[in-house]
Amino acid sequence: METFLKLFRRRSLLQPSVAQMVVSYFLLIGWAFVVLFPLYWLVITSLKLPIHVNDGPVYLPFVDFEPSLHAWKYILIGDLKNDTIRPYVNTLIVGLASALLALTLGTMAAYGLIRFRYRPRLGAIGAFLGCLGLAVIAVVLGVPWTIAAVAALALFILILQTVGRRFQKSLGNSDIAFWLISQRILPPVAVVIPIYVLYQQFRLLDTHVGLIIAYVGANLPIVVWLMRDYFQTIPVELEECAAIDGASRYRIFVSIVLPLAVPGLIATFLFVLVFAWNEYLLALFLSSARAQTMPLTVAAQNATRGPQWWYMSVLIIIMILPVIIMAIVLERYIARGLLVGAIKG
Repeated sequence: METFLKLFRRRSLLQPSVAQMVVSYFLLIGWAFVVLFPLYWLVITSLKLPIHVNDGPVYLPFVDFEPSLHAWKYILIGDLKNDTIRPYVNTLIVGLASALLALTLGTMAAYGLIRFRYRPRLGAIGAFLGCLGLAVIAVVLGVPWTIAAVAALALFILILQTVGRRFQKSLGNSDIAFWLISQRILPPVAVVIPIYVLYQQFRLLDTHVGLIIAYVGANLPIVVWLMRDYFQTIPVELEECAAIDGASRYRIFVSIVLPLAVPGLIATFLFVLVFAWNEYLLALFLSSARAQTMPLTVAAQNATRGPQWWYMSVLIIIMILPVIIMAIVLERYIARGLLVGAIKG
């Protein structure tokens, strides 16, 4: 009886009992199976012939069925070669470029929200948004964008110097940060039609540049929010010491802050890359044949040919493999970046 009770006694404050360890490992193994089984199912489905998929579920290669590279050859070197390579390259270009650009802009914005005090007046903000809206309407109605921009800028300066001064109430850094994250909460379907009309006027439809701009705008709030929490974990005393030694604000940011924020930068980059990599709605409205991405290719394959899972599994594996490899390689940075930001936030 005493031996049985020892299984449930904690060895120390930080070391669980044997029974607790067994239960923990059992739950972890079960959860790992739940997470990894869909990936295993994708892999074995990509190695099946259509008859093996249609006859029912079979799980073990060389036991339940004979593996075949038929689906891989059809996708990579067969009839769907051109329909796969171009969207894949487009996804690489748009995903990586938008993630890097969003990370660059969002990191600088997050650092500014942490280390500087902003007090923008409501009158100036309202005047800017109103003039920007008038400029967009003018462009849609056929006015050249250069004339519309100059007229909107002149009107903004005029309003700012007259009516704008009457509104003295201002916003703070927390208000700006909340406004940024609220843009991400907004459903993309609510703004995709105006974006489509705007892109149509600026000839940005079905272009890499257009998709990159849209993805950066959609993912920038996430970068600002995550990096803002991470920068709060960096002691401001380090920057103050560097400033006393004569370092400029730019030198402090590049040489001190960014090296300390590498785990947070990598974790945030992968988050944004996954969002850009899997984006469907914006790509559906803003691209067609030339700038089509992999999510559209997978959906088109399913819509035109039906649920041919042996081909679909190959497309899905090709699509998710780079992100999985990056996550495995950078796992230690991701875990540290998320942990530090979560504790401070």
